[in-house]
Amino acid sequence: MSASAKRLAVDGGAPVRTTPWPTYDKGDALLNADDQAAIARALGSRRLFRYDTRRYEETETGQLELELARAFDVPYALACSSGTAAIALGLMGAGLRPGDRVACPAFTFSATPSAILLAGGVPVLVDVDDDLHFDLADLERKLTPELKAVVVVHMRGFASQIDRIAEFCRAKRLILVEDAVPSCGASLGGKHLGTFGDAGAFSTQSDKSINTGEGGFVLFHDEQHLARAAVLAGAYEGRIHHHVAHTAFDPLSLPLFNFRLDEIRAALARTQLARLDDKVRRHHAVYNEVAQRLAALGNIRVRQQVAPNDGFLGECVNFWVEGADMATTQWLVCALRAEGIEARQLGDPGDINIRCFWHWRFLWPQERAEVTMTRAPNAARHLATAIDVPLAACLTAADRDDLIDAVGKVCAAHKRTMGVAA
Repeated sequence: MSASAKRLAVDGGAPVRTTPWPTYDKGDALLNADDQAAIARALGSRRLFRYDTRRYEETETGQLELELARAFDVPYALACSSGTAAIALGLMGAGLRPGDRVACPAFTFSATPSAILLAGGVPVLVDVDDDLHFDLADLERKLTPELKAVVVVHMRGFASQIDRIAEFCRAKRLILVEDAVPSCGASLGGKHLGTFGDAGAFSTQSDKSINTGEGGFVLFHDEQHLARAAVLAGAYEGRIHHHVAHTAFDPLSLPLFNFRLDEIRAALARTQLARLDDKVRRHHAVYNEVAQRLAALGNIRVRQQVAPNDGFLGECVNFWVEGADMATTQWLVCALRAEGIEARQLGDPGDINIRCFWHWRFLWPQERAEVTMTRAPNAARHLATAIDVPLAACLTAADRDDLIDAVGKVCAAHKRTMGVAA
């Protein structure tokens, strides 16, 4: 490489790429004519509310729920308005009571503890391991008689050790809800994420595997769990019988939160559900190549799955540059962005990233961030230097080359400043 080619874009050199890095918010989504036709079909019906004079199986939303249950091999599915609503419905449908303590990981989107609050629970923070996975040992330390439920998050598309956590929850009689919002379509050991616990919550928001702009769904194994969630979601005035023939409770004893999904989004979700396996294959192919090439650079530690080549979606890559502290990681990310790569330091102190638990001020309003960080020290330490790069399923070979070239270029410059031969 020539001296001019080695010069970083952040220092005035030529960037590796000048075209925008593909992400959902720039319109880089796998949408096609089938999606447009699905929306037109729903509009053509002139009935956009899921509960009308049609039978359950004749509505777009009813058909979506039946198709979701088949696709994920579970008895019941309920479509809803968001992933946050899905988590809350999963907890409430499984019997969470107001004031119950609910464990959740320190590395998750702030919607997870928000959903626990929405369900009437009190979030209890659980630390993560060195690869940012839910730490079962810390959950055991946090176990008290007041702890009634666990929300496990398959964060950034990576499965937690959900089989072991599910076994623990069964033994301790804890409600288990999987926040599979970031991992729709991923599986572990041949079993879909979101199907290990009492309920599995998913989102169909714009950057998810199924993209309807907004929306979500919940998977259930128990009919009465589904029934309670359906009433809470808005199956009012007898409409619960669209879902189940009988309820073991009085539907009027539950409030209505009106978390329903509409017919247009349901139609769009149906056509994308049919293509979900293909999209997951695309994500896997992109991720596997990128992760292997990053690891081959020599001074990169890529986040590891809980099982070899299993339990991941691949919609982003997380990695650490060896020896880089928080300030150095800030510089590395700034340099990568200048090279045209949309990288982010998860724990950048100048970036209010609400995936970092110390920014959840609604839980600890009077507490300074540095104090909050001591609640989950391992998460705080590893998030501080973790680099995150989104990997769209439509990423081309040229895009992948640019990513590796940019990381290699920036890391080589970092080595030179550290006095290490590149």
